[in-house]
Amino acid sequence: MSRNQDAKNVRHKQRRKRVIKSIARSPRTRLTIHRTARHITAQLDDPETGNTLATVSTRSKSVAGEGGATGNIEAAKRVGTAIAEVAKQKQISEVVFNRNGFLFHGRVKALADAAREAGLRF
Repeated sequence: MSRNQDAKNVRHKQRRKRVIKSIARSPRTRLTIHRTARHITAQLDDPETGNTLATVSTRSKSVAGEGGATGNIEAAKRVGTAIAEVAKQKQISEVVFNRNGFLFHGRVKALADAAREAGLRF
């Protein structure tokens, strides 16, 4: 890795640590996201047991079946809407948003806004 890439990774790890520290004590279910260049994943985690309650990504059949690209804002909106629907089915209305060290803009913001519009509160 180049020196620039090492610095980027260090900054991402610092942001991730800071975000996790701020939400670690919350008793609410966590909406955790992970973003790559091609895909975005959202999952609901139970803070008490650490179990994953549900996962939706651009690779999921419900989201990928709608067609289109998977690494853009439209795909992130589809994932946000789908994870909110799954949360409703599990009687979850309030969550804590764990952006996992990713900056809150672009696809991360689109996913969060779509989940809010679909009924999740955070």
